[in-house]
Amino acid sequence: MAEPERSRGQAGRVQTWRPPAAPARPAWLWPGLVAIPVRRAAGRLREWLKAEVGVGRLVPWLAVLFGCGVIIYFSTDREPATWAVVVLFAVTVVVAVWLRHRPFGFPLALGAAATASGLAAATIKCAIITHPVLSAPLWNVEIGGFVEMREERERSDRITVHVERMDGPRVSQKLERIRVSLRKGTAPAVGDFVEFKARLTPPLEPLRPGGYDYARDMYFQRIGASGFVLGRIRVQPPPRAPPLALRYATAIDGMREAIDARMRAVLHGDKGSIASALITGKRDALSAPVNDAMYVSGLGHVLSISGYHMAVVAGMVFFAMRALFALLGAFANRHPIKKWAAFAALVVAAFYLALSGAEVATQRSFIMIAIVLIGVMVDRQTFTFRTITVAAFGVLLLAPEAVVHPSFQMSFAATLALIAGYQQGLPWMSSGGDTPLAARIALWGGRELLGLTLVSLLADTATIPFTAYHFHRVSPFGVIANLAAMPIVSAWVMPWGILGLLAMPFGMDGICWRMMGVGIDWMTGVALWVTSFPGAVGRIAAFGVGPLLLCTLGLVLFCLLKTPLRLIGAILIGCAVLVMLRTPQPDVLISADASAAAVRDTTARLPSFISAATHSHCANGLPPTAMPACQRMSPLPAALPAMMQAASQSSTAARWSRLSSGRMPSRRTAVARSW
Repeated sequence: MAEPERSRGQAGRVQTWRPPAAPARPAWLWPGLVAIPVRRAAGRLREWLKAEVGVGRLVPWLAVLFGCGVIIYFSTDREPATWAVVVLFAVTVVVAVWLRHRPFGFPLALGAAATASGLAAATIKCAIITHPVLSAPLWNVEIGGFVEMREERERSDRITVHVERMDGPRVSQKLERIRVSLRKGTAPAVGDFVEFKARLTPPLEPLRPGGYDYARDMYFQRIGASGFVLGRIRVQPPPRAPPLALRYATAIDGMREAIDARMRAVLHGDKGSIASALITGKRDALSAPVNDAMYVSGLGHVLSISGYHMAVVAGMVFFAMRALFALLGAFANRHPIKKWAAFAALVVAAFYLALSGAEVATQRSFIMIAIVLIGVMVDRQTFTFRTITVAAFGVLLLAPEAVVHPSFQMSFAATLALIAGYQQGLPWMSSGGDTPLAARIALWGGRELLGLTLVSLLADTATIPFTAYHFHRVSPFGVIANLAAMPIVSAWVMPWGILGLLAMPFGMDGICWRMMGVGIDWMTGVALWVTSFPGAVGRIAAFGVGPLLLCTLGLVLFCLLKTPLRLIGAILIGCAVLVMLRTPQPDVLISADASAAAVRDTTARLPSFISAATHSHCANGLPPTAMPACQRMSPLPAALPAMMQAASQSSTAARWSRLSSGRMPSRRTAVARSW
């Protein structure tokens, strides 16, 4: 009776259908040994990716991709068509607008648009500055034009002339600008109209495969030839009024020359040259030993007006004006003196930019300082990656060619590393000491000393790849030199320089320059002392652009990412360093026109040079005593005659392909050949 009652009780219930049980799978030997860590790693990776693509995190990558577009332009074999790159840019912009509501498609489309905009900016800039370039040397050319730039060098002077008239044998077209050297002390003033005879040569090609391209720099400066003056240079009345830009350059150069002359009247030799470099940006007259010592010791950045100089000048003016306003009680009670001090610092920084010549590093530093000061005026924190992003866009839009210049690369690399270090590793420095010992260390300047050490390490480490690529050397003791010299430069040299500028109108600047010279003597002594260390000159063998690009990518990833994904950048930097150190060196270097060759000897160096005519005599069996050059190259490679003949036949293709038509030169260079 119990069984039927239980059946009736279950008949009134409703249950869901249960599928038949699946056959049991064989259990793993170690359950969860692989699956659980993989799931955890995938979860961590998703969290890191979400953090990296958060609000505002992708903005700095737009400037990076813009620069990649400019690099693509310089890596092409021929000049891109302007209409093609404009159409490409328009298409990428349309696609980005179309995908603006897609969370994944919009960032990718925006990155493609940024890359296309960099390519378009470089192409359009080249189309705007199109000018003729000299294709063959010219003798006894009569030149007439306005002096636009004057440079004082150690043994000679150099001027850049905007050509108004150009006559001579075999002159087919007038160049826009030329750069000529002349005897020291004979250079005319900027703005003068001069006439002279000159010997002109085409822009200098890279001295070795993959070397620095002087012709590219001259092309973007609209200089079509270089050379030297033959005879006397004559200043004549101008045939027309100089343009507004030249009148502005004349006024600025006159101011710089007056300041430079006053400083050199008090400070002589290299001391005056360094003082002038710090204030006016004129650093061409520095002697070779001191110049080399500054760069070998790691203090060469002091000679180039950049972010450090801008920060010191703007900071001094800001705090001085704020203290002055604070003394005016009625003014301080009615007005925000901090914002007024920031405005005064911005005006002085703009004047310093114009006075120093407005080079690439100075432009970048001024843009960043301006953003910071404007942020103070509007109560916003601005020392972020967005600041350097705006600075990069500003520089690259005005001068896309700067992306391949060492000044741009080293300046932005150091600034990127400093901002990353400040945001991710240095905020603890602004906090107070938690223990009596920490408070005592902070009171005695321990935090400032440690901060200066870290800043020097970050800046020096970030610029090592670019220094090694462009100058083939590094500064192993740069931190020591910076720790010993930079506090003096910041607290003594630059303040006396600013006071000297303020005292010049009153004729009381002499004492300021003398006090400035005391600090410069200390800095120069530190540079020479560090240079005397064993191994101070860290020479690096030449390597290709591939390791440099890989190292740059690693640096950008390591600085811009904030999660452990940044370790990918460290891995890329390590791989790039290995490739740099293992780059094979050529055994034979042949000039582009096959007129000379260098052969590596048994000492693993390239000290032996031979011309084409000399090698033909050696190959014909002349005795070694008749040709001393043959004695230094033993054994002589048997394939050298054929290699030089092949190089001679292909040298035309390795030259600029559009010099005569006035288009941007082809970026192909001669190829190193080894035996």
